[in-house]
Amino acid sequence: MASTVQIPLVGGAADGETVTVELDSNGRPPLTHHHLGSKGLAEAQIYELESDEQPGREWVYAWRGPAV
Repeated sequence: MASTVQIPLVGGAADGETVTVELDSNGRPPLTHHHLGSKGLAEAQIYELESDEQPGREWVYAWRGPAV
């Protein structure tokens, strides 16, 4: 059974939301998250994994821009 973690999204249209992702065999989440808009991939936003310094929060996904 794969482990999961909740990671907050920072910046962009989804700022303040969190996503639940599966950790790989090394205990790390995916390097990117594509947050879908109301029109699916046509409005997707790209978020990249970053380390976070806040207590109790190891990672955040930081907004990088639209996918298209």
